Parts: sequence; structure tokens; C-alpha cells
Amino acid sequence: MGYRIGVDIGGTFTDFCVFDETSSALHTLKVLSRPDAPGAEVLQGLDEIEGRFGIAPSDVSYFTHGSTVGVNSIIQGTGARLCLFVTEGFRDVLELARLKIPDPYDLFSRRPPPLVPRDRVIPLRERMNADGKAEIVPQEPAIAAALARAEAAGAEGVVLAFLHSYANPAHERLVKEILNRLRPGLPVFCSAEVWPIVREYERTITACIHGSVQPRVSHYIGRLEEALHQRGVVPPPMITKSNGGVMTAAAGKERSIEMLLSGTAAGVIGAGFVAQRSGFDRLMSLDIGGTSADVALLRDGMPDFRSGELVGRYPIYLPTVSVSSIGAGGGSIASVDSLGVLRVGPESAGSMPGPACYGRGGQRATITDAFAVTGVLGAAELGYGAVSVDRARALAAIEPLAGGLARSPAATAEAVIDLAVANMYRETSRLFSQVGEEPSGYALLAFGGAGPMLGCLLAEAMGMETVIVPETPGVLAALGGLLADLRSDFVRVVFQDVEAASMPALAQALSDLIAEARAWLQDGQGHRGEAAVTISGDMRYRGQSYEIETPLEEAWITLGDDKAIAAAFHARHAEIYDHADEQAAVQIVALRVVIAGLTPKPNFPERAADPVETTPQRRLRVSHRGREIDAGLFERRDLKPGSRFAGPAVVIQDDTTTWAPPGFTGEVDGYGNLILRRGTA
Repeated sequence: MGYRIGVDIGGTFTDFCVFDETSSALHTLKVLSRPDAPGAEVLQGLDEIEGRFGIAPSDVSYFTHGSTVGVNSIIQGTGARLCLFVTEGFRDVLELARLKIPDPYDLFSRRPPPLVPRDRVIPLRERMNADGKAEIVPQEPAIAAALARAEAAGAEGVVLAFLHSYANPAHERLVKEILNRLRPGLPVFCSAEVWPIVREYERTITACIHGSVQPRVSHYIGRLEEALHQRGVVPPPMITKSNGGVMTAAAGKERSIEMLLSGTAAGVIGAGFVAQRSGFDRLMSLDIGGTSADVALLRDGMPDFRSGELVGRYPIYLPTVSVSSIGAGGGSIASVDSLGVLRVGPESAGSMPGPACYGRGGQRATITDAFAVTGVLGAAELGYGAVSVDRARALAAIEPLAGGLARSPAATAEAVIDLAVANMYRETSRLFSQVGEEPSGYALLAFGGAGPMLGCLLAEAMGMETVIVPETPGVLAALGGLLADLRSDFVRVVFQDVEAASMPALAQALSDLIAEARAWLQDGQGHRGEAAVTISGDMRYRGQSYEIETPLEEAWITLGDDKAIAAAFHARHAEIYDHADEQAAVQIVALRVVIAGLTPKPNFPERAADPVETTPQRRLRVSHRGREIDAGLFERRDLKPGSRFAGPAVVIQDDTTTWAPPGFTGEVDGYGNLILRRGTA
């Protein structure tokens, strides 16, 4: 028995969650992130964990880690310089993309420049037909000439994305083999190895994102492994993934693209854990850190998964936890434009220099500064004592905005907060519209460093009645990493009609795919315990352009029950579009398998609740809705299961501050969650 540590690196703070396997006690910690030296914050955190809690690195039995190195390299444009080899005649695959503007509601929106510019896209004479038969085999002299062009262009890596390689990757593998022989050490990435899906743009952009981040992420993970080993951490680190799972560090070096959205996914996994224990079957998670607000919808504790999530301005088509990001974090900067219009975000002060009230050199007002000016922040230090709130500095940063708006500093601070909430309202309303549901049927789970400050305000705007603040909201993503299972996705393009004659081919494809998944889990991850396999198909009516992912049963395929498969698709189509054509022919374009190796879960027992009205420590003066009001100040550690209070109230704790405006009441449940309800006495 030992200690399990989960780490999540955010834009402002790096969060640590330490679980004692013997006593089930949970220790948490935040340290300031180090974008100037990625990984340094992890080692600093280990030092502080030993100093604060007496837990030595040698006591660690499990270590999981989510990093923003990959996603930051895409956002900042600091990834590897790539050349892209494509089939002759398809040089513009990235330029054309899907010929859609990014925002259909903004006629002036523009697509981002291609991740690999056209002058570094090199056509190669080769052709693989859609049925997987080779028509033109690439020749070594042409490959050598393409390599020379790539080297002349300063390529640090080469991506191979040939037509129909999902059907037969032989040409990509041949070219990779020749390039490896001609230039050992040059990274070469095959699109069919990264994610072998059917559409050329989707497969190509996904492979290019992987090629861009892999060298840097691999280097970072290698340094982390070495540093942890030197500090005395015995178990190799596990890496959190965008699909809500974890993988070994060795797999993370090879499959770097799978960890790009790991932090947001881990937060949603943590939210699902809280939702299941607290008894809320429909939940909207609101994870607000220093840079962004990440929103997800969960049903029965499970999030949605989808492909096409944006990394920066580019989509990746591996399955990821479905999260919508909004540029409204605690560090989001407020400004007044040339027309006198107030704006908030998406630019963030991050951890360096950070909000003005942190006293680390920041001069521009942020959402955090606005809360300091209103009086919600300032009664306690933030981030486990990492920073103190200086209200005078926050006022100095707000005053130029107040002058530009001809308002008082307090009114300006409230306007900044209101605008941030309005931005979140716009995006979350769109999310509910997409799934055809009303926000009033959901509870809001607020976490992250700034989520509990803004959660009740957004709930009011959305018409939601309940806000849940976990016991350790500021480090829930780090806890999510400890809860995650080993998990990976596999896909096989099959292009089969759903009919009796196709069932043997489908059964063979599924058997191969499950074997591949089990080999990954057992041989690649060393897992010998319980595993869960989930099967689905990308299905459509014959002639349709796009598919619907439809859950399937293994027995339907292995026993050749084509009618059950077709019925599942008709039901799924009706569920989404409210109609189905049960007489139409159905196709399976691809089979998907998700395998999960179940990992031990922390056990947090429910405690008996003793209902009692809690008296605040003291009263605070807080600006709210244009007037000053008295708010009760509570310390989270004093709120036991059954504790109750009425808003307005400020609840302080080491990892965050909760703001309960007038009209909210609070009560702590048996798991330590603070349940805030609107409009109850």
C-alpha cells in the first residue's frame, strides 16, 4: 500500500491529488504552472507534498499525469516543422479541408492557415484504389527525390497521407521503410497508423497534428520519466488521454495525439465520479481554470464522446470526451476597444504574470481582479498559499477600464463578471440546443480554480436550480486522472451492407479488431485484470454522405444477426432525427472497438449528515447587482455533512473560493459536496 498521485497542469496552476491507499485520506495541492520550464512544476509539487504531508517520492505507488505541452505547441505554432507526402493530384487536401467557414453565424470568419503550408506538401506518384488494390506502386528514386525536397525545406518530420490508405496501408509502410533506411532518425508518420479513417482530410489533418506534437511531447515525457526516477518515484508515470482514459508513458511517446485534451477529459471523468455519488443523473460540468471554461454534459455519470474536437483552430478526429471550451477563465483579460465596448478574453494572463491582484507583475485587469474588486476574493490566500490577493492592485488595473466606460470601479468589475457569464451563457445555450434539451433539467457541477466563483451566476442565467461544488473542486481534474481506466479506441473501415452475405466478413473484421485491442491492453499496457469491450459501428443508409455511430452487440455480428444490427441503426437514426426508414438499405462503413482495463478506484465512504445551521465566521461587504451587501464568510473545512447556510455567502478553501449570491442556500451532503440550491428557503 502506498500513495496514488494525480497531476493536472493548467494555464495558471498545476494541481495535485494524493490518495492514501491505507486510510483513504485525500491530500491536495496547487503550485503555479511553469510555461517557461514545463515539468518543473511537477517536481516542485513533489517537494511540497513531502514537506507538507511527509509523503516521500519512494512512497508513491501510482502516478498519473496530464500535460498541456502538446496542445500548447499547436496553439502557439511551435510544433515540429513538417513536410507532407500525398498522392499525386491531391496536394491541396489541407487547403480545401471541408470548404466550410469555421462559424456559420459569422460571415467574416476565416479558416486557419493549413498546418502544413502548400509549399511543404510534396506529391508522390502512387495510387491505391478504394478496394485496397495497388494501381501505382511508389518507386525509390521518386521517394528519394521527395526526401531531398523535404530536407531542402527544413523538414523536422514527414507525414505520409496517401489516398485510400485506410483500405490498404502498404504504400505508406513502403515509403516509411525507405525513408527510414535513407535517413535514419527522421520522424516519419503514416496516417493509417495514426488513425485509419475513411475521409482524406480528416485522416490527413489528424496525422499532421500528431506529427507536429510527437517529437516535443515524447521529449517531455522522457524528461519527466527521468526526473521522477531520480527523485525516487518507482512506478513509471501513466499519461491521461483525451478519451478519458490513461496509458503508459511509453505509449504516450508514440501516441502523443491521444493526450492533447487530457486535462479537460480528466476533469469530466472526475465530474462523472461526483455525479454518480451525489445522485444527479443529468449534469453540466463547468471547469473554469485560468485560461478557459470547459463545459460538458453528463448523463448517469457518463460524458458524450465525439470526433472532430478542436485543438487550437484545428480538428482532430480521434474520439475524445465531448467538451466545449470558452475563452473565459479566471485569468481572462478585460479591455475596452476603440468603440468603447467592454470585452473579456480570450487572451489570458496565465500564471506569468497572472492577474494584477497576484502581485506578480500583471497590470491588466482580469476576471479574478474583478472578483477582488467586488470583495468576493481577498479574505484568504489562493492556491494553497501560492498567492495573496492584493485588492489595491486589482483596483489599479480596473480603473483604466472604469474611465473608458465612465463607471465606478465596482460597477466596472461587475460588468466584467456579467460579460464573462454572458459569454458562457451563449456557448452553453448552444450546447443544449445541439442535444435538444433544456438546461433546467440539469444540475451544474462547478470546479476548477474559478468555477465555484462563477457557477451560481451562470446557473441563474441558465435557469438551473442546483449547483454542486465538490469537496476539492480546484483539483478535480487531478482526481479524475486517478479514477481513469486504461482505455483505447480502435477502428477498422469495412464498407459492408448490413445483409446476411456480409456477416462473415464483418465477423472476421470484428475478431481482428478485438484481438488488436486486447493485445494493446495486455502486451502494450501490461494489464492482466478485468477488461470491458464496447463495440459500435459507423452506419448510414446507403447513399448518405455521413454516418451515425451506433452501439452494437458482439453477438449480433458473430452470430450473423443482420436484422438486429439494422434495427439498432433505425432506432439510433430515429433517436437523433426523429424519423427512420426501416425499408432502406443500411451500410456499416467502419467498426469501432473501445477497450478499457479497469483500474482500482479510491473508496470515499459516505459520512452521516447532521443537519445544523452554520454561523459565518464574519461578514464581508460585497458589491452585487449595483449595491453593497453583507455576505457571510465560511471556511470549507468547518462545513461538515449536514451543515446549512443561506446566501449571500463566500466559502473559502485552499484550492478555490465559492460565491453563493442572494437567493441561494447551501448544504453539505454525506460525501462533502456543497449543494447550492436557488430559490429555496
